[in-house]
Amino acid sequence: MSHPTSDESWQAATVDRLPLPPALKDVEREAVAYDVVIVGAGPSGLAAAIRLKQLARADGAEISVAVLEKSAEVGGHIIAGAVIDPRALNELIPDWREKGAPLPTPVSKDEFLLLGPRGSLPLPMFALPPLMHNKGCFVASLADVTRWLGREAEALGVEIYPGMAASQVIWDAGKVSGVVAGVFGVGRDGQPTAAFQPGIEMRGKYVLIAEGARGALAKAIMARYDLARDAEPQLFGLGIKELWQVPAERHRPGLVQHTTGWPLGQFTGGGSFLYHFGDRFVSVGYVVHLNYRNPFLSPFDEFQRFKHHPAIAPHLQGGERIAYGARAITEGGPQSTPKLTFPGGALIGCSAGFVNVPRIKGSHNAMKTGMLAAEAAFEAIAAGRAGDSLDAYQLAYEQSWVHAELQRVRNAKPLLGRYGTLLGGTLGVFDMWFQTLFGNRSLFGTLSHRKTDAAATEPAARHKPIAYPRPDGVLSFDKPSSVFLSNTAHVENQPAHLRLLDPSVPISTNLPIYGEPARLYCPAGVYEVLYDSDGANPRFQINAQNCVHCKTCDIKDPAQNIVWTPPEGGGGPNYPNM
Repeated sequence: MSHPTSDESWQAATVDRLPLPPALKDVEREAVAYDVVIVGAGPSGLAAAIRLKQLARADGAEISVAVLEKSAEVGGHIIAGAVIDPRALNELIPDWREKGAPLPTPVSKDEFLLLGPRGSLPLPMFALPPLMHNKGCFVASLADVTRWLGREAEALGVEIYPGMAASQVIWDAGKVSGVVAGVFGVGRDGQPTAAFQPGIEMRGKYVLIAEGARGALAKAIMARYDLARDAEPQLFGLGIKELWQVPAERHRPGLVQHTTGWPLGQFTGGGSFLYHFGDRFVSVGYVVHLNYRNPFLSPFDEFQRFKHHPAIAPHLQGGERIAYGARAITEGGPQSTPKLTFPGGALIGCSAGFVNVPRIKGSHNAMKTGMLAAEAAFEAIAAGRAGDSLDAYQLAYEQSWVHAELQRVRNAKPLLGRYGTLLGGTLGVFDMWFQTLFGNRSLFGTLSHRKTDAAATEPAARHKPIAYPRPDGVLSFDKPSSVFLSNTAHVENQPAHLRLLDPSVPISTNLPIYGEPARLYCPAGVYEVLYDSDGANPRFQINAQNCVHCKTCDIKDPAQNIVWTPPEGGGGPNYPNM
């Protein structure tokens, strides 16, 4: 079997090109029609739904909107730092304070530290460009904010369907006319079980894809319409987060601390976040840029040892770790943004990639792009159109503050990749200051990314294995106990949602060349290489029930042999307040 090269990351095998289980071949389904179908009840999807209903109310019109969410409840799969810039929320719901939006803690202090193995150097905040300051922002749980947005949407008449995973795109005469959602009861062997439900065709005049980073349907649509033809490869980071509750004497409400440097090496990008908010909560996490070279690196273990640093440990001592999760983050910037529209719909939020990497923020941009797409879709429907390309959305994005903000940081990630943390970071700060002062013009122009995260992985022979310290169970922990805190669960008797194009590749190719890095880059212990007692007969094992839906395997596998597909709705993590 041939495999796509890693430079064809978005063109790799997609969910619509994999064989269907026998239970779903030639199956008849009920079809339900809406004006707009939105896949994903995250910030972008819910902002789009709310904006559609607001426009209809202002126009005295009716518009039907359905939002599909694969998590068991709205917000259950939402995970972010999160320091929230309220700019988009101010536009969407100006009276959000009066309506009780859960943004409890305004930022009171910014810190940025450069870490060494035993010490830290605070960087003067005045030396950092204004966009990296967090004045006017709020520390919160993005999952809680999303739940609140869901309630606001339902109050306007939006129909939200949690636990309904969208598993297929409906292609109709060259356009996207809907999705298949709510498939249940397919057994591990692909045959129907007693609980079998073939799913429903959710059809819309327009379909907005708001799945988040590396979504399965977005990936299929991008490949079908070649939407990334004129874009740089999309790059990603893996964000791993824990939520702690700490003693009152250690809590500093509103403190926002970011770090770079140790424990990562000079040419491995990434950094940390640590935020104090709410009821003695501390959000602590680490983002590792997935274009790292060393296949022996484990982002999870880097995060665990990071918490022992003398600048970090005092924030957590005496506290209790109460939640854990992980998620891929789009980091490519505007040069990696694909064409946003296709016949029948549009990509919004992190399905297209609007994260501002230096700010470690994206929810405000996700919400605004959802709003812009909603405005274009409402205008089209009011004009009697359906199923065409929402070109007004593409134009509105290019003229928006989202695009202007991302343009200003477009070289930050390429500079880190080329010159490393110290020199690349310094050049990035210079470039952001220069663009701030001279209207988004850069002395570097617009730098390219050159290769995908998968292609960045180098053979194991070029690197030394990394000896990580054993977790102490106080500040650092193992993967099984961490996954337990994510409340991850999947129906056991279902086809594995982590699919291998060729089952032989992990052992025949990835193990001898790369040491099979899936066992290390996965933050949930999904992938293992097992041996007989004598160390012979290696075999690859997938523990799909552990999957927290971070999508790292779909991104980082050097052979691009792993395809993440949506499991039954309701499966995966269930984050209460991440």
